[in-house]
Amino acid sequence: MQISSRFTMATHILVVIALECKNEKITSDLLAGSVGVNPVIIRKTLSQLKKAGLITVARGTGGAELAKDLKDITLLDVYQAVECLGKSGQLFSFHDNPNPDCPIGKNIHTVLDDRLAAIQTAMEAELAQTNLAQVVAAAEKEIQQQAVSQ
Repeated sequence: MQISSRFTMATHILVVIALECKNEKITSDLLAGSVGVNPVIIRKTLSQLKKAGLITVARGTGGAELAKDLKDITLLDVYQAVECLGKSGQLFSFHDNPNPDCPIGKNIHTVLDDRLAAIQTAMEAELAQTNLAQVVAAAEKEIQQQAVSQ
């Protein structure tokens, strides 16, 4: 199982907005060039981030901007904005019909449900401890180190 790339793509988008919005207008085409995906995918992600209150997007060629201070946006906020966990809100989905006549099938929920919930809780707690200001600072440091070494 793998979390979709929506989360890392959304984080990438937010870092670009944070670092480049003062220098140029942040459009879906600009973001698509940085992320390496079609602008249609970028626009969908921007829509999700806007709905979550993390960014504002001006219609037409207005561009995207952060709606909150970098330190007030956690990686958990980004994750929750773009990952579709469905009505259950659970990261791990379970196969619908384990065989109740099989001793393993009858007990698999009892064996796994609490463990999987604990794993999701731990992951979300870890995401909540990192804010976008930390990610942007790390990106700036990497960019500066690469500029010096060239």
